[in-house]
Amino acid sequence: MSEKTTTASDAQNLANADAAELAKLGYKQELHRGMSGFSNFAVSFSIISILAGCITSYAIALKSGGPSAINLGWPIVGLFVLCVALAMAEVCSRYPTAGGLYFWAGRLAKRNKRAWAWYVGWFNFLGEVAVTAAIDFGAATTMMAFASLTFGVEPTAANTFGLFVVLIVIHGLLNTFGVNLVSLLSNVSAWWHIVGVLFIVAVLWVMPTSHQSFSWTMTAWHNETGWSFAPYVFLMGLLMAQYTYTGYDASAHVAEETKNAARAAPKGIVMSVLISIIGGWILLFSITAAIQDGSPEGLNKLLATETGLPPAQIFLDALNNPTMAKFLLFIVCGAQFFCGMASVTANSRMSYAFSRDNAIPDSKLWAKVNPRTKTPTNSIWLCVAAAIVLVVPALFNTTAYLAVTSVAVIGLYIAYVVPVFLRRRNKDFTPGPWHLGRWSPIIGWIAVVWVVFICILFVLPPVFPITIDTFNYAPVAVAVVVIFATILWFAKGKKHFMTREEAEHLTIDADKLLE
Repeated sequence: MSEKTTTASDAQNLANADAAELAKLGYKQELHRGMSGFSNFAVSFSIISILAGCITSYAIALKSGGPSAINLGWPIVGLFVLCVALAMAEVCSRYPTAGGLYFWAGRLAKRNKRAWAWYVGWFNFLGEVAVTAAIDFGAATTMMAFASLTFGVEPTAANTFGLFVVLIVIHGLLNTFGVNLVSLLSNVSAWWHIVGVLFIVAVLWVMPTSHQSFSWTMTAWHNETGWSFAPYVFLMGLLMAQYTYTGYDASAHVAEETKNAARAAPKGIVMSVLISIIGGWILLFSITAAIQDGSPEGLNKLLATETGLPPAQIFLDALNNPTMAKFLLFIVCGAQFFCGMASVTANSRMSYAFSRDNAIPDSKLWAKVNPRTKTPTNSIWLCVAAAIVLVVPALFNTTAYLAVTSVAVIGLYIAYVVPVFLRRRNKDFTPGPWHLGRWSPIIGWIAVVWVVFICILFVLPPVFPITIDTFNYAPVAVAVVVIFATILWFAKGKKHFMTREEAEHLTIDADKLLE
């Protein structure tokens, strides 16, 4: 037998093994399993997108603690987020399905399994939609800043919204063409981020004639929040990092399209966070060290920049070369484009799986798989349409838009931590091939405590005085999700929604699912 034939045989055996494991969980292999382990990692890494999150949310930490909140906050938050990722990955290895978090909750809960899965699913689904909306709207905002600097285009609300619609429709089309294209573009995205960060860092250290000292870059203090209690201000600054570290559940949502998913998907979750911690810290330190005027007045000027992006102004000031500064911003725009594409991928797979279990109204429509591309085409366009609806308020009032999308991070992290908590409470849990061993309990409980802590931070007022424009709408958004999910539970879910563990006939007939 030739080496080529052996390789093909091994690949087929692996595909059959993946399909068999999926069948044991109650699902038939319908999606095309064409993603490598690197592609799985690349999807999550692209959604975290240090070139998107670090740039667009830089101002949060700059005004709430300054350089100290930026460069001390990033690794501090990163280590705790890594614990969350490790704890999630262990569960993912046991249950590598597109449903991800809600499926895990349904399997791990001792009582009220369907209710646990239902609420986690809705937090995950609406959080994913909000994140997709926020990513592509942020990309449109950055691209409009680039267009303003380069071509003199006025970044109006209408122009920004129009560009947002164009971007998200393109992302919908790219996902519709099949997972092989998504896999290829995800690989390109990962390298775009890695090479892009290295290039930006190199330029920021080579071209500027002066840099801030190491001690200033790491510990300088700046406070424009209106609050005077320094520890509180610093904690508010941590939100920059926490906002960026989201979306790594994507590796779980594309598990049914990943080869050797029980090992590759958990590795994708963990490595996407780990690489982001390292790369993001290098990027943030380099940008902050390149600030030319480190006085309080100079930092306030960065916060008031016309581009709306302090890092863009730092590029212009430090390089004294408008062309190169615009090119660095172009790299950021490209990263945000890839980030939005990956977010649509993860969002559509989660909504497909959730519909497969009869959760979303008109579930049969959203659970359909295109027979030619083996992708959940209808779910892709459901997510695109829902994200557009969420961003419509930005045409009239940015505060209204922020109120809607504030559920993105807190909603996702609630969904992240519930399965971890249930796994710690479930003594019968059997680890998959990728597990934490004796470190599992301590890492799991650190993850639970950290998420409870940051959820409290998310509902506190970040600036003072509190007005209609500065009010933190996160608790309102979370309450709306809970009320919405509860109404749907009694109207539909209690009767029709099911976790696969309770649908015993599906697991018993696993052999038929493989046919």
